[in-house]
Amino acid sequence: MKAIRISKTTAVLTLALSLFLLPRIGGAAETLEVVLDQAALMKLPDKVSTIVVGNPMIADIALQSGGLMVVTGKGFGATNLIALDRSGAVLMERSIVVSGPRGKDTVQVYRGVQRETYSCTPSCERRITLGDSADYFSAIAGQAEARNGAATSGGAAATKGAAR
Repeated sequence: MKAIRISKTTAVLTLALSLFLLPRIGGAAETLEVVLDQAALMKLPDKVSTIVVGNPMIADIALQSGGLMVVTGKGFGATNLIALDRSGAVLMERSIVVSGPRGKDTVQVYRGVQRETYSCTPSCERRITLGDSADYFSAIAGQAEARNGAATSGGAAATKGAAR
């Protein structure tokens, strides 16, 4: 009787382990991981006519020559990408997972529930990242917008702002 119990227990454990691991092994090649505000390249199959992104607020795509596609992480989360041919047949389907910045060059400072993000490459500078406190995010975004406006107008916008 003990031999039968052990074999049933072993069978149940083996089944549970396989159910846990098999989806991860099978889906590993089907997932593209992208860091927020960064890009990754993906090769498209031949004869793609239509590309669908499940949630364009999470990932954005740009088509390049040679059958390449640039996938940019726009927001945290997971979405999918489907490539179709002219007849509507699915040529490729991939999951896209966008995660936050990683590594030793990004520092997040918490002050209670307020968060600020810094890019430390090599000295720390303010960086806006989804999830930062609204005041911090708005202040940095406003500075970046003013700088970009000055650059596109040849400095005229910065000069007008300083004269007031």
